[in-house]
Amino acid sequence: MANEHLKVIAGIDTHADTHHVAVITETGVHIADKEFLAVSSGYQKIITFITGFGQVVAVGVEGTGSYGAELSRVLAKEGVQVFEVMRPNRQGRRLKGKSDPLDAYQAAESALAGRGTATPKAR
Repeated sequence: MANEHLKVIAGIDTHADTHHVAVITETGVHIADKEFLAVSSGYQKIITFITGFGQVVAVGVEGTGSYGAELSRVLAKEGVQVFEVMRPNRQGRRLKGKSDPLDAYQAAESALAGRGTATPKAR
């Protein structure tokens, strides 16, 4: 059951076959993360997952022009504000290691901070 008063931001690390989704609060607290198949039924599961934690303020998606293009369209149709986020800082990735959950949380944090974000191009 969603907490109607909690506002959340999601971040999505996109890939060809799967997308890793992380959810944080509007104060940056990490709530949960999970991997989903990059197919239509997976997109619906992503929406159910992120809305299950509260009101979705925004979603930061890596690769809105490639692997995340269809997901971005689905989210926008649901009325979710979608931001394209830049890939994580390579220096930071070298220090912490490559991790899909870490990349998804960083995407959410970028959307929260408005850092390295852009509005996805409409196709």
